[in-house]
Amino acid sequence: MIRKFAPLLLPLAVASILAAPVTAFEIDAMSDAERDIFRAEIRNYLLENPEVLMEAIAVLEERQEMGQAATDEALVTANYAALVGDGHSWIGGNPDGDITVIEFLDYRCGFCKRAFPEVEALMAGDGNIRKIIKEFPILGDQSVLASRFAIATKLAVGDEAYKAMHDALMVHRGNISEPALERIATDLGLDTGAIISAMSLPRVDEIINENRQLAQAMQITGTPTFVIGGQMLRGFLPLEGLQAVVADERG
Repeated sequence: MIRKFAPLLLPLAVASILAAPVTAFEIDAMSDAERDIFRAEIRNYLLENPEVLMEAIAVLEERQEMGQAATDEALVTANYAALVGDGHSWIGGNPDGDITVIEFLDYRCGFCKRAFPEVEALMAGDGNIRKIIKEFPILGDQSVLASRFAIATKLAVGDEAYKAMHDALMVHRGNISEPALERIATDLGLDTGAIISAMSLPRVDEIINENRQLAQAMQITGTPTFVIGGQMLRGFLPLEGLQAVVADERG
């Protein structure tokens, strides 16, 4: 009987096993011999029709992505006040823009560096976006040092100097050390002494810790991570993708 109806049962069984709990039949009700036959038929069917397995996996992945998107949306909603109003993050672009783009980044992150010109192009081509930067150093001591220097620049010299330092660090390709950071500040015409002094302020550590706590609350573990409107995007996205998300949020 199993062999006779195998061509009809197997696609349903495989899809059910991979994409949802099994409810159409109870394999435990089979005898040992019937289970052996059934398993052999499944194996043979998949070997002959691998596209069935790929289709089932695609359905499962789509459901997982939808679930993750719903979870991320809930996390954004729950933490939105901290995302946009922490009182310490740099805010640029149009402060009254109808869309807010928030980026968690690390100056040692290769994908953050790849994303930098894409985000800059997005901002340059759309005058109705507010941009917020979250310093989130997660790639070691050099990352922490770079973020401390950038934050100290904002505290000591102001927002315009911070943006210049941020941009310089995003295109910097060498190791990050205090002498290297001092050279960058000098090249930018900034008050290097004031920045160095500000690096020892407790507020610098507090800002980094607050950003880490926010990232933990939002289940952010990598960079870059973007929050655009109500959506959270984990990883690099080219300009066209960023523009599509912005358009979707405006939809």
